[in-house]
Amino acid sequence: MEKDHKLTPFYTKLLEYANSNTVSHDVPGHKLGQVHNDMMDYAGNKMYKLDANAPRGLDNLNRPTGVIMEAADLMADAFGAEKAYFLTGGTTMGILAMIMSTCRAKEKIILPRNVHKSAINALILSGAIPIFVKPYIDQELGIANHITFEDVKKAILDNPDAKAVFVINPTYFGVTSNLKKIVDFAHARDMMVIVDEAHGSHFPFSAQLPIGAMEAGADMSSCSLHKTVGSLTQSSILITQGALVDHIRLRSTINMIQSTSPSSLLLSSLDVARKTIYFEGPIQIPKLIEMARKTRAEIDLIPGLRSIGKADFLKKKAFNYDETKIIVKVSDLGITGFDVYKELFDEHHIQLELAETHLILAVLSIGTKQKDLDALVVALRAVSEKIMPMGLEPIQPKIKYIFPEAYTRPREAYHAPKKYVPLNQAVDEIAAESVMIYPPGIPIVIPGELISQDILDDLDFYQRSGSVILSDTEGGYIKIIDKEYWEKWSELYEDE
Repeated sequence: MEKDHKLTPFYTKLLEYANSNTVSHDVPGHKLGQVHNDMMDYAGNKMYKLDANAPRGLDNLNRPTGVIMEAADLMADAFGAEKAYFLTGGTTMGILAMIMSTCRAKEKIILPRNVHKSAINALILSGAIPIFVKPYIDQELGIANHITFEDVKKAILDNPDAKAVFVINPTYFGVTSNLKKIVDFAHARDMMVIVDEAHGSHFPFSAQLPIGAMEAGADMSSCSLHKTVGSLTQSSILITQGALVDHIRLRSTINMIQSTSPSSLLLSSLDVARKTIYFEGPIQIPKLIEMARKTRAEIDLIPGLRSIGKADFLKKKAFNYDETKIIVKVSDLGITGFDVYKELFDEHHIQLELAETHLILAVLSIGTKQKDLDALVVALRAVSEKIMPMGLEPIQPKIKYIFPEAYTRPREAYHAPKKYVPLNQAVDEIAAESVMIYPPGIPIVIPGELISQDILDDLDFYQRSGSVILSDTEGGYIKIIDKEYWEKWSELYEDE
């Protein structure tokens, strides 16, 4: 039966409740906006009226049977899925749920090494053994990107007992792998394919974009609607299809990690964002892509700058590219992307998504206006005019990219005895924590991996550049496994 996507079941019921003048003797404590505060001065009390806590008629997220179920059914239909789950903990929660419900302790999962930290956390919680596939290293831009079908195929053939293949669709920079081919090969060997689609929620709504996970035949995908579709930050969905998905285990896992007091604001924002992208996406996304193309052409006229587009990535064996991203190589000016990132914010009031050594990244959506892109071009031109006369030498690409060697599985390292050592004493030790740069949140070392001098050199560079370093420790220290008290290390030498 054809779904009516003009409906917003959860939001409509929530609005009805907010306007019902019901006396609140439940939580939350602001009593539907009756506690005045500074935020209310700016946003008004209507936001608080919508912040209800699952009264009668608004359904229960942990066991939906009413309007949440109806809204989720519409969401699944919009994304070409069989079932959808609403998440209030972001795609981080979706990735945790997908991996934890698919892999048990000591079962293998094949995944690219440039996964988000949430995938590493899922390995710790599930106890799964990662079989890492090295992503394509773009030497010119100094970034890790897609995985090739050939490398995934080899990993599958070398590990026929793996439970699943994990794919990023797209990477943070908008690059996709041949997901359909990977899915077909994995399914032929009874392996599930689960997808991190945090930056690809808009894919199903325009033929000018790469295909989404469901169209490619994947079993599960988690999508950050808040990133590229327009729901409120932290709201995401998990979508599924096919007989390989164990929905009882999946639902149990989601309920284990999801709040029992989910935000009705987040849930309703998913409901209305789905309606908007369903009707507006096919119309607005092609216009957005054309705007982005023209912007890239203007940037290419600015001395010292070069936009990186679809043709660049296809030459580097990428399968496809999301043209709603704008990547600009800035290192030919002799300054880093981190420098430009700060300059654009401090001097031009422009907030970029992220910076790397050689580039900056802007993420667009159907909410992006032409004036926003014009402002970016004007600001980049000003940066060029400021830096070019200095005659700085271009920053050369890094010669090598070495991913750490895995010594033990992440869960084992997480629970092993630990100690803290200065960074300069950590070479050849086994990491007991994840250290990552945010954004994008991809770890440069994870629990169970050997710490090399290359890793310490990278970390030193990012710290000097002013990047945000996420780790458990501060002050020049890192957490490692204390091998003296680690039973596995003792057993290793006893065997010898």
